[in-house]
Amino acid sequence: MKAYERALELIKKEGAEAVLVSNLANIRYLSGYTNDTGYLLITDKKRFLLTDFRFTTQAKLEATDYEVIETRGYAKVLAELLEKEEISKVAFEEEDIPYSVYRAFSEVFHCEMLPIANILSTLRQIKTPQELAYIKEAEHIGDRALAKLLPELKPGMTEAQIAAMLEFNMRMLGAENISFPSIIASGVNSSMPHAMPGEKPIEIGDFITMDFGCKYHGYCSDMTRTIVLGKASEKQKEIYNIVLEAQLECLEMMKPGVVCKDVHNKAVEIISKYGYGQYFGHGLGHSVGLEIHESPACNGRCEDVLQPGMLMTDEPGIYIEGFGGVRIEDLVAITETGYENFAESPKELIEL
Repeated sequence: MKAYERALELIKKEGAEAVLVSNLANIRYLSGYTNDTGYLLITDKKRFLLTDFRFTTQAKLEATDYEVIETRGYAKVLAELLEKEEISKVAFEEEDIPYSVYRAFSEVFHCEMLPIANILSTLRQIKTPQELAYIKEAEHIGDRALAKLLPELKPGMTEAQIAAMLEFNMRMLGAENISFPSIIASGVNSSMPHAMPGEKPIEIGDFITMDFGCKYHGYCSDMTRTIVLGKASEKQKEIYNIVLEAQLECLEMMKPGVVCKDVHNKAVEIISKYGYGQYFGHGLGHSVGLEIHESPACNGRCEDVLQPGMLMTDEPGIYIEGFGGVRIEDLVAITETGYENFAESPKELIEL
């Protein structure tokens, strides 16, 4: 069954007859179209891709199962198509369409618009072997980029310079883009889980947390390693080893049938056992694919069950304001019997 057929099955269960797709990752997944402008309209009998003049040739080459319509007046053309196809209820991705666009559509559509949140994105939870191969290669590009970077790190380099070097390495090793702006956080900045790299120079004694990833054939990778520039203090070693213990214990739980929140709670349990529970405030992990954050998530609320073909990050951390922090992250694929770790970079504490 093709992806767009599975999408129709889902929206029919919600009571709709057609679906308007606006999320770019879902558009790519359902049609093969890779650019960033357009909509899909999928009905029982027909499939349309609407885009403007700049992208029509590309759309015809990529979205071969769709009729490509060139337009800049999306609302009017969609309304005409819905009326022609005799659609009385069309589903739309409420989390992706801005209110102004929704209002423009609702003013001209002569059918009911049914919000379906992120239902279509659940189609992407189980990866195909080809998708897994792309993500694995993206992660390996990150491994090689980090290995090339580490010998070049010297006191006085800024976080922003390190981010630029790391992203350049990934590009030169075959990445088509970065998955997200790299997080390079040194010293006290490493206590901020999503610190943006700035002009702070790295110094002897700093924790340096590096969270980064790249895209390969549109698919994302994600990895975090934390090192110490110079010799680690006893407290740095203590915190690092606690995070590593939690990371390894959770890794062994990654297998089919395990509930996502149970994996997260294991990390909380281990970190809390050593008295640092208050310093771990985010979810353990998330899935990755065409987008850097996909479902399911490994957090304290997610009831989803791990299945073969799912991807999950495993990234516990400890973050102490005014001191610094540690995060260690791998990206793993759930297999029939356990997991395959796509990350190969070493996890023992590196002291440069």
